[in-house]
Amino acid sequence: MNDEEIRLALEQTKAIRKGHFRLTSGKHSDTYVQCARLMEHPRLTNRLAAEAAHRLPEDLEIDLVISPAVGGILFGFAVATALDRPFIFTERVNGVMVLRRAFEIPFGARVLVAEDVVTTGGSVQEVCELVRQNGAMTVAVIALIDRGGSRVFSDEFFPLLRLEVPSWDADNCGLCKDGIEISAPGSRTIAK
Repeated sequence: MNDEEIRLALEQTKAIRKGHFRLTSGKHSDTYVQCARLMEHPRLTNRLAAEAAHRLPEDLEIDLVISPAVGGILFGFAVATALDRPFIFTERVNGVMVLRRAFEIPFGARVLVAEDVVTTGGSVQEVCELVRQNGAMTVAVIALIDRGGSRVFSDEFFPLLRLEVPSWDADNCGLCKDGIEISAPGSRTIAK
């Protein structure tokens, strides 16, 4: 699939929304990518994940795929399926990213972090740190969408599609100044 086909799939599944949104990062935007709408279509999700996995460097050695809950779980699982690798996910407990459900990261494992949408990559950074705390290494980060924000993680990054979607700090949001109602559809709620 090329970028235009991927973008079209996002539009057809109504995964790209317009309005006034508070992103998980706390920034505001007039565009939101709701990958959950895309994930309603398993075959398409698997096809996009396979394409993303196919675009990874051939020499990238991966032992395990890990995703942050909730948004990254379905895409991460589909990527792990395409790569035929084990898959686990992290969860937040009292605001801290942890492993639950008896999940383990083997010592020395080469780990691919998979996320659905990256704006700043705060959740990705937390997962990467958890991987390192467990004596393993992050070999790369893969995502369905890169929203084009300033990333907080330094690991090699392979998004399937890059979207140039503007976002602003709440203090500089023209939509707020115009009194347009805001929505926070992300998996974490952040105070205004």
